[in-house]
Amino acid sequence: MAALSAWFCNERFWLPHNVTWADFADPAPGVEYPKASHLLSALPLALGIFAVRILFERFIARPCAFLLHIHATSVHWRATPNPVLEKVFTSITKCPDWRHLDGLSKQLDWDVRKVQQWFRHRRNQDKPSVLTKFCESMWRSTFYLCIFTYGIRFLWQCPWMWDTHHCWYNYPYQVLTPGLYHYYVTELGFYWSLMFSQFTDIKRKAAKLANYAKYQRLCDFLFVLFAVVFFITRLVIYPLRILNTTLFESWEIIGPYPSWWLFNSLLLVLQVLHVIWSYLIAGIAYKALVRGKVSKDDRSDVESSSEEEADTNRTNDRGVQMAFSPKAENGTNGTNGHAVTTKSWPQIRTSSR
Repeated sequence: MAALSAWFCNERFWLPHNVTWADFADPAPGVEYPKASHLLSALPLALGIFAVRILFERFIARPCAFLLHIHATSVHWRATPNPVLEKVFTSITKCPDWRHLDGLSKQLDWDVRKVQQWFRHRRNQDKPSVLTKFCESMWRSTFYLCIFTYGIRFLWQCPWMWDTHHCWYNYPYQVLTPGLYHYYVTELGFYWSLMFSQFTDIKRKAAKLANYAKYQRLCDFLFVLFAVVFFITRLVIYPLRILNTTLFESWEIIGPYPSWWLFNSLLLVLQVLHVIWSYLIAGIAYKALVRGKVSKDDRSDVESSSEEEADTNRTNDRGVQMAFSPKAENGTNGTNGHAVTTKSWPQIRTSSR
């Protein structure tokens, strides 16, 4: 452990030339420098934030959801316990392809459609309700709004907000002010609190609140606002302000050192991700202009309720069954020898009435 600690805390890697850890050991009275021990103070704060989240979702988010007529929906159909299918579901989590469905059908002596329905019902059991999604999104949006407001209020008073050269003057002997300490520790405590719920949380955007409340115009407006802010901050401010100061201004004032290359490499990788995400957002915006409303976010999981997916899948199942049924192939049921597709099933069902 001593050797590992010595390797990890190598001052020649982390600090500029002619700077050692001993230089931070005895600061002047009233002066505080960042320390590794400060990271530990975020642990009890993470527990407190997690407790606040539970209270917030129960006593604030849920009543707000009820006011917007968002209620918890129960799964109408539950999959019957089946060890064989459960094992396959655990390893795949999605409906198997037709080859696997046919094999499972023969193994269980079930109809293929019955096996497919079992997987659909099993997936619906694990899906969180719209109420759960709304409460989680409201908690995150509230926290981000509060920490953003605090950060802007704090940065407004800092000289390096307006002139990024101040980030590197007298570096790394920079005093840790109480405002900066509270900002970073609160942020760190929040993300550490997510470790307690990362296995159950469903990541959602703040604009999803309007989507869950069925406010489509508000949802579209928030998405447009989000896209504009994302493009400006990630494709303009980030490269021209952040990368410019970490790459060029820091090189000019303090010069490069080993960890300088690591940090800037990671920041450049982040910029590449920003370009990729911007491309995906632009694709969604283009589809919104064509279709008249925001479509599914390609960066997130599918946003559909259990009932909607079940209804869609039932319709698809019937359409596929009609398409490949012997009657369809023989030209009966008014198909004139043509296979009935999924899209034509609703019309056939209406005409049969």
